[in-house]
Amino acid sequence: MVSRLRRITPGKVLRHRPVRTYLLITVGLLLTAWSLNAFLIPNRLAAGGVSGLATVLFYTAQDLGVTLPVGLQMLVMNIVLLAIALRARGWRYAAKTIYGIVVLSFFIDVLAPITPHLAEGDYLLAALYGGALSGLGMGMVFKAGGTTGGTDIVAQLLSRKISLGQGQLLLAVDAFVILLAGVKFGPELALYGAVAVFVMGATIDLVLEGLRVEKAAFIVSEHGALIGDAIMKDLGRGATALSARGMYSGDPREMVFTVVSRKEIDDLKQIVSTIDPRALLIISDVHEAIGEGFKEMGVR
Repeated sequence: MVSRLRRITPGKVLRHRPVRTYLLITVGLLLTAWSLNAFLIPNRLAAGGVSGLATVLFYTAQDLGVTLPVGLQMLVMNIVLLAIALRARGWRYAAKTIYGIVVLSFFIDVLAPITPHLAEGDYLLAALYGGALSGLGMGMVFKAGGTTGGTDIVAQLLSRKISLGQGQLLLAVDAFVILLAGVKFGPELALYGAVAVFVMGATIDLVLEGLRVEKAAFIVSEHGALIGDAIMKDLGRGATALSARGMYSGDPREMVFTVVSRKEIDDLKQIVSTIDPRALLIISDVHEAIGEGFKEMGVR
């Protein structure tokens, strides 16, 4: 093991797989474009971001007898945002963004004439399916290290000027687009657009983080050794002893840390309550557990 670790050169730990990466990004962009054309755009659901703003402008121009393709609008908007970002952050920032911007815009306009309009008139189904499928596609893009540009760029630029997190700024930008949609399409469609944004975000998180099937437990007890031994013998799980100190009393404490599956939570509670009813047990969700007893180590 030691000899293997010594052969690893700093800067070469991460394995780069360009073909697999760009294939995954392309499939994700294709799915995102298809879901926008099939569910969101034809039902006038502006699901936030650049695509939502382009949808509002598309129907506004259509009322005036002008056709403004959604993909072309997104390309122009993203180019403007990217130009601003280049001045602020340099070319290295743009390298991972250009591909997603160009290909997504291309797919949207190419697929628009041949994509069937699904769930037409059923705005709830359109919001749910459109949000879920576009979120799945964007999640694939993000998981491969790509990006679709848009409001991500806006949030990153504004975060340098405003004392708010990028997540809060993304929410604010999406809320502004949904407000514009409410003015153009009415409050009902704006509300369904907000539903699509929520579903999209939840799906992206699911793709990136996976299902929360494991639980992390922190146990503070005077009988930590007995609890840890029971966890290892009765549950077959590993346990780690951490040194701690009570802030009020100043007395040393032993904290036991372990990760168990969801179905083992009740057994863990029974072990702790049987050995030390006065113990403090803290349980939290684990997005992903990799290693012995859980998912095999490796890139998936």
